Amino acid sequence: MRKVADCREMPNDVGCTLMIAGEEDEVVRAAAEHGVSVHGEVDSFEYRASIRRSLKDEEPGYGARPSEAYP
Repeated sequence: MRKVADCREMPNDVGCTLMIAGEEDEVVRAAAEHGVSVHGEVDSFEYRASIRRSLKDEEPGYGARPSEAYP
């Protein structure tokens, strides 16, 4: 199951609306890089663990490949 990290669900002072979806480890890595570069977070084991805990399962049909979404 793909996972989603959504900045809209986290407190942030820049009004970020980025959503990252993919395999769990990919999302954690990308979200950590985004958090450091955009939100000024410090990349650490604890920070990545908090990202991992905040992930949600991707909703069915969301992010479907165009050929899957529109037969």
